Amino acid sequence: MSETGGAHNADLAKSAARIVKSNSFRDLSTVWVTPSPNGQLDAQVVFGSWLMLSMPMNQKVCRLAIANAEVGEAYEAAVDMILRDDIKWKYMLTVEHDNLPPRDGLLKLYESIDQFDAVGGLYWMKGENGTPMIYGDPAEPFTYYPQAPKPDTLQQCNGLGMGFTLFNVEMFRKIPKPWFKTRVDAKLGDYSQDLYFFHKAAQAGYRFACDTSVKVGHLDLQTRKIW
Repeated sequence: MSETGGAHNADLAKSAARIVKSNSFRDLSTVWVTPSPNGQLDAQVVFGSWLMLSMPMNQKVCRLAIANAEVGEAYEAAVDMILRDDIKWKYMLTVEHDNLPPRDGLLKLYESIDQFDAVGGLYWMKGENGTPMIYGDPAEPFTYYPQAPKPDTLQQCNGLGMGFTLFNVEMFRKIPKPWFKTRVDAKLGDYSQDLYFFHKAAQAGYRFACDTSVKVGHLDLQTRKIW
């Protein structure tokens, strides 16, 4: 092809493959959900990370913040609103009030969401002894031991935290309520709304993964240290 046709046209197969990998030719309509238990959002999180997040071109993205509610109840209310909306949203992105995703984080999650039903970025619990919020070896179904992350890969798991996680909304249409419920279970021990959902979704046959190349910070709001 003549050089006057442009660099992307000169290697059309490579250029088209990039578009296919990004999934940007599909409907990526997404509701971004952030619970704020105390009704406040930190300026470092909002201005230092969230406003810098790259969004897909010409796609619907709606931000929904739910303040002054217990986190499980906030997510439950968010899913209810998403399913009742006239727009048939494809994805729900959860971004918690103290997590700082990288600029290209959402675009990377879109790349793999057609391979799994929920895909999250990698982040750790706060503190020197913090554990990665990637739970359970798929070879041992319904176990939720923290897993050692494999660098820069798509790592299948049994559950994720919700600090920066993309969910296929179709799951919520098929799994009966409640979806998110903070509770105590005699067999699993104490666990929060995230593993309540992932346990229920795994029973329905859904699959999950962590993209360990999407490295998400976890801000301690008191010390200002990012873990």
